[in-house]
Amino acid sequence: MNLQHETEEALAASLTEVRRNLHREPELSNEEFRTTQKLREWLTEASIHILDLPLKTGLIAEVGQGDGPIVAVRCDIDALPIEEQTELPFASTISGKMHACGHDFHTAVILGATLLLKQHEHELHGKVRLLFQPAEETGHGAEDVLASGGLNDVEAIFGLHNSPDLPTGAFGTRTGALTAGVDRFEITVKGVGAHAATPEKGVDSIVTAAQIITMLQTVVSRQNNTQEPVVLSVTRINGGFTWNVLPEKVELEGTVRTYNEDIRRSIPDQMTRIIEGIAAAAGAEAQLHWYPGPPATINHGEWTDFTKEVAAQAGYTVHDIPPQMGGEDFSYYLQQIPGAFVNIGTGPNYALHHPRFDVDEAAILPAAKYFATLAGQALAKLAAEE
Repeated sequence: MNLQHETEEALAASLTEVRRNLHREPELSNEEFRTTQKLREWLTEASIHILDLPLKTGLIAEVGQGDGPIVAVRCDIDALPIEEQTELPFASTISGKMHACGHDFHTAVILGATLLLKQHEHELHGKVRLLFQPAEETGHGAEDVLASGGLNDVEAIFGLHNSPDLPTGAFGTRTGALTAGVDRFEITVKGVGAHAATPEKGVDSIVTAAQIITMLQTVVSRQNNTQEPVVLSVTRINGGFTWNVLPEKVELEGTVRTYNEDIRRSIPDQMTRIIEGIAAAAGAEAQLHWYPGPPATINHGEWTDFTKEVAAQAGYTVHDIPPQMGGEDFSYYLQQIPGAFVNIGTGPNYALHHPRFDVDEAAILPAAKYFATLAGQALAKLAAEE
């Protein structure tokens, strides 16, 4: 694929084909081998330097020169285990896998930004690292990137997500929490199995589990500040194998979403008291298994304002959007590096993770130009401050 262009129209066409190429061959988290190889080939063709890092999938490219500041721009490259139902001519050719979150769009955008930055490399006041991150959907891909050392010495970082809730040409972000902390839990309730006709001879794990499910909502409504949003959802119940037997064990699974880190840390203890107390009252046993995911994405005020200023200059309609209960592992970067995460309008369309999800490809080139400009202006800002 020729990625050397003399006109914006030609670049837009090539980036659209990049997006469609990736869309046809989606790869799940930590399996993005072909996607990584494609990116390596495209970047090498454009004479763009790729850092030598211990990453199994994904990569970091670098544009710029000299000893000036370093900024980073990140996209994610993994797909989802969803059967596509769009009927697009470039729909997924891999059964049960789909770019239903728009990471193919993100990748095309940041590849375009990389190419544009390369064209003006001699004008940059430092270096830009372009991060093509694997395994965002697991919530932990960013941790692997940080451990690789690929973001060492980066002074500011920016990331994007497409938004079907914003029209094409719109831009949204906010200072503070933009996405929620995402944690998963499992609860095992163990009673004593019995015939359904003689429940007194057992300990009913299903009734106990039902009481636990109901009382867990008091974590939200009675144990935390009502001004601080908390979502606790039980999403899976597994117990029993036939109609006339009380099962010995019931398994529950769900998620907790929070913005406040102090509340987030307190919730496992709050849940444990409820779970163990109800189980003890019923003569059963119950245990909470807690699986922490990414924390809330907390945008830094100075850089958030900067992204909005550049967006307005680029012709976007800028919105200060409300926080979202979805999760994003970009949050790990913002715990260590100042920066901001932003939304680029690509809708209206089906919601993220829907089997009919799609993006407006007309948004690709403007977003690529925006992130190239954002990175260049961020370098200039940092260089002026040094």
